[in-house]
Amino acid sequence: MLLTIVAFIVALGLLIAVHEYGHYRVAVACGVKVLRFSVGFGKPLLRWQPQGSPTEFVIGAFPLGGYVRMLDEREAPVVAAERHLAFNHQPLRSRAAIVAAGPIANLLLAILLYAAVNWLGVDEPKAILASPAVGSVAHQAGLRGGELVTAAAMGAEEPEPVRSFEDLRWTLTRGALDNQDVRLEVETTPGGGRRELVLELHDFDAREADAQLFRKIGVIGPWTKPVIGEVVAGGAAQRSGLREGDTVLQVGATPVVDGQQLRELIRASVRDGASLPQVWRIVRAGQTLDLQVTPDVVRQDGAAPAGRVGAYVGALPAMVTVRYGPIEGLWNGVVRTWEVSALTLRMMGRMVVGEASLKNLSGPLTIADYAGRSASLGFTQYLVFLALISVSLGVLNLLPLPVLDGGHLMYYLWEGVTGKGVSDAWMERLQRGGVALLLVMMSIALFNDVTRLFG
Repeated sequence: MLLTIVAFIVALGLLIAVHEYGHYRVAVACGVKVLRFSVGFGKPLLRWQPQGSPTEFVIGAFPLGGYVRMLDEREAPVVAAERHLAFNHQPLRSRAAIVAAGPIANLLLAILLYAAVNWLGVDEPKAILASPAVGSVAHQAGLRGGELVTAAAMGAEEPEPVRSFEDLRWTLTRGALDNQDVRLEVETTPGGGRRELVLELHDFDAREADAQLFRKIGVIGPWTKPVIGEVVAGGAAQRSGLREGDTVLQVGATPVVDGQQLRELIRASVRDGASLPQVWRIVRAGQTLDLQVTPDVVRQDGAAPAGRVGAYVGALPAMVTVRYGPIEGLWNGVVRTWEVSALTLRMMGRMVVGEASLKNLSGPLTIADYAGRSASLGFTQYLVFLALISVSLGVLNLLPLPVLDGGHLMYYLWEGVTGKGVSDAWMERLQRGGVALLLVMMSIALFNDVTRLFG
């Protein structure tokens, strides 16, 4: 819990500070007098003002936001000698640059964070596929589990090397949400011949980017050896005589090829609310044994009853260290930031027209939960999380909502086209509408948070 709180506060503080610093730095460069730079709202916990600087720097009690207060005649009277320093007296290009600088700073931060991960290197599962569910897209394409994916491409794109399972997941996510087929080059045996398969996703109904998305595609996780890990005291595995280290060869008449298939067989053991006994053939210390296993019946989150054995099923997947050189790592950071930004915009557009579920919206509780989880996995995983949230913050603030930076940029576009600013009456109406829409979005996101975490 403490790790989650600290990781969340650090993430918010960094991303908000970078966003506001973008506004501040460009404002100063454009000759605008900045009165206050604040990270957080409410009562100041810490404040200071560098000698010779007109700007007061503040850390507020509530970290959910920040602001840069500039000299502006619309907010307070300005003496004649300082009017040239006021924001509202700046040319249109300067005002637009100051407003756009915040979101752009977040996108630049994302590039650097992704690049840092590429340079440091991260251990990820190899792109060896687990057994796909029967009837899934992957199963229909001819995948059966154990194949190593060496390259992938969306639509008519040229195939790109697949360095890890996470690379593959990202390509499949984009293909499913963009309704584009994904071509895979796979090796069935190490060093063996390669063949190309097509996952037909052009008619795929992907309304949510969640675990069910990959279950429908059939690529749920990397290949793992079907062994039994830690056994829970009193669980079905212990009652049946299973021990840590047992390798499962067969369940009933079905040969078991990997951990994912074994987990699916366990889940599917429930019929009409009751668990059916299964005969497991295992190897233990070089000897083959047959054990009768009756999984426990578990009901969670309103889902259909499923079987559980009370043991960790499947060994750790084979890992590979993914690392890039200086130039390649930076360019990959640029590409990943662009791809995540474009995908975020497309998902938002699909939610607006009803083609994607509003369940994709996440609020502060989900962000805090992911912050803690990523931090617990290691420094590089936390950097990936920060990059993703930084992209989201940058894209969100560029949306043409009146209360966001994108809304102000729309005002300036109107001013550039018509030669006159938006009237005060229209400004007030648009601001009210923007606040109302933002409150609705925040309410939906918070509802989704509560449903995910406590439902």
